[in-house]
Amino acid sequence: MADEKIPYEEAREELVEVVRRLEAGGTTLEESLALWERGEQLATICQEWLDGARARLDAARGDED
Repeated sequence: MADEKIPYEEAREELVEVVRRLEAGGTTLEESLALWERGEQLATICQEWLDGARARLDAARGDED
């Protein structure tokens, strides 16, 4: 996983909040860049969780055949 080991649900919820803040505007360029970078980190964490879940499902299906 990425540097942080946070649960998928927590990462997803924080990502939703980051997107909401970016879409709302009203932040400085520096704040927007920091939010964007955090959003990228969170998206990577979520994708890694999903990739891991897919691998586990694929492995389980392979064992049943």
